[in-house]
Amino acid sequence: MISVNGITKEFGGEPLFKDVTFNINPGERIGLAGKNGSGKSTLLKIISGILKPEKGNVIIPDDVKTGYLPQEKDITGNLPVSEEIMKVLDFLDQWKDELTGIENEISSREDYESKEYSRLIEKYNTLTERLSFFQQDKLKGESEKILSGLGFKKEDFGKAVNTFSIGWQMRVELGKLLLIKPELLLLDEPTNHLDIESVQWLEEFLKSYKGSVMLVSHDRAFLDNVTTRTIEINNKKIYDYKVPYSKYIQLRAERLAQQKAAYSNRQKEIKEIEDFIERFRYKATKAKQVQSRIKQLEKMDRVEIDDIDKKSIHFKFPPPPHSGKVTLEAKNITKYYGEKLILKDIDFHLLKGEKVAFVGRNGEGKTTFTKILLGLTDYEGVVKTGHNVIPAYYAQDQLEMLNPENTVFEDVDNVAKGEIRSRLKTILGSFLFQGDDIDKKVKVLSGGEKSRLALAKLLLEPANLLILDEPTNHLDILSKDILKAALSEYEGSAIIVSHDRDFLQGLTSKVYEFKDKKIKEYIGDVTEYIRKRNIGTLKDLEKRDAESDKKPEKISLNKIKYEEKKELERKIRKVKKQIENLENEIENLEQKISLINTKLADPGKYKNEIQSGELYKEHSETETALEKAMTEWENLTLELENLSKDQ
Repeated sequence: MISVNGITKEFGGEPLFKDVTFNINPGERIGLAGKNGSGKSTLLKIISGILKPEKGNVIIPDDVKTGYLPQEKDITGNLPVSEEIMKVLDFLDQWKDELTGIENEISSREDYESKEYSRLIEKYNTLTERLSFFQQDKLKGESEKILSGLGFKKEDFGKAVNTFSIGWQMRVELGKLLLIKPELLLLDEPTNHLDIESVQWLEEFLKSYKGSVMLVSHDRAFLDNVTTRTIEINNKKIYDYKVPYSKYIQLRAERLAQQKAAYSNRQKEIKEIEDFIERFRYKATKAKQVQSRIKQLEKMDRVEIDDIDKKSIHFKFPPPPHSGKVTLEAKNITKYYGEKLILKDIDFHLLKGEKVAFVGRNGEGKTTFTKILLGLTDYEGVVKTGHNVIPAYYAQDQLEMLNPENTVFEDVDNVAKGEIRSRLKTILGSFLFQGDDIDKKVKVLSGGEKSRLALAKLLLEPANLLILDEPTNHLDILSKDILKAALSEYEGSAIIVSHDRDFLQGLTSKVYEFKDKKIKEYIGDVTEYIRKRNIGTLKDLEKRDAESDKKPEKISLNKIKYEEKKELERKIRKVKKQIENLENEIENLEQKISLINTKLADPGKYKNEIQSGELYKEHSETETALEKAMTEWENLTLELENLSKDQ
């Protein structure tokens, strides 16, 4: 068990948090919550030993290793990826040298009864036991599995790390930690550089992780799927909830409601006492009672209401200018970088008002294709833009395109034109840049502030086509919700490149998966895409089963007994039936969510249900049930695949 005892951390003389105390138990998966600047990343750094607190300590047993992943890290190595990830095991050579030294010392001593000799034997046994967990050949295979899970292809293993982008380099750093499996894993925004498939792989890895995990993330779905406990930092103290993120939000709302009720009751008590004192202050016959009330007032504990951060961006996209029915049309798009083929013979069309998502592993060409559609890179094929289509583009590297030497105001003022310049302060205020904030240099802004500034620049000119490449990176959960709401109300066309399932859910009508230099269209939102993609995998399995059944039966008694084969077939039939039942359940739950959304969109008709909170509660419970059913469905699909392989 790891103990955090009375931690106080200050910045600029002001406490970030005070007297923070909690334990981390073996196997726990903890999510840190709180508004931006509350100290989540700082707490991770203190536990990892990178920062020292002004007060308090962290007690970590000697046999507990910790591993820390920061949001960003400078990597200068030029080793191949497969060798870079193994560098994390350099400590094994130190252990081996230390073990050899102990062996030599033990062989030269004869004081077998001494405490020093016993200490050497104990240290020798500890090191031998530790080394037994790290077998070089096994670790090599494990490292390749981890790299594959994080999105690297086999042909990438031999490429130098410094030839990859920062995002891919951070995947290598994450892979190092997953390889050595420390007893405590500290992760700061681990999904920022991952695509949907890699995020799902990481979820499964962490759910079965034997050590403890503490993480900061703005990915609500990831938090709900991985964590079992949420620690909120608020008002310089912590609140500990033994539940995942969405359940914590519900319990926090209940806590605030209770605080408000207690505060209201206490204020009522105080007012009654003060009224009594004021009324009878000058009556001698009531002097004793007045003094009693004064003492009662002095001893009364004050009830405080937690300061929940309610500041968030609030904006709507300007009404889109009128355009033709077809927004974009692309035919036979092929793209090379040098001799490397990225995309081949791609066809794509986007209609007026359509919102679509681009998903797929990083490096499959999503960003490249958006640049092709905008005419920002060369290509083979034809792209036609519809009548009066005016695009607005949020690039994945948008933050790097901001001028670091400009102030916030200068950065928008330099590109604004016409009457919009008179409303720049109002627009910046909508994105939380108020007062002196607009005079800050861009270079001192946090990642979240830079993201908000880049989004604000999208409003400088009305557009009827939004192309957003990873717009939620660095945005907190509340800001992502506001952006999602604004996009939902936007009447123009939109292409959204994102790996954030919670953000994409319910936002788009189509999903395009980029894979193997092609794109595949899925009708529906990201949840429907994941479901259909998994069903496609299942159908492939069933097809292979059917083809296998047509072949002449050959039974090798040395390999499998007839009874065992029958039992295996029975298990497969059972799993298939369970999958079928779950698919029906998933369909019913999705229909239920759709019905609830319809009611929520009609507050006039369903006013009572909305105001009472019943619909919101029902929506949350149904979404939780749907996520659970989807997880069960995915596990059963994997089980069926493994059973089919055993046939």
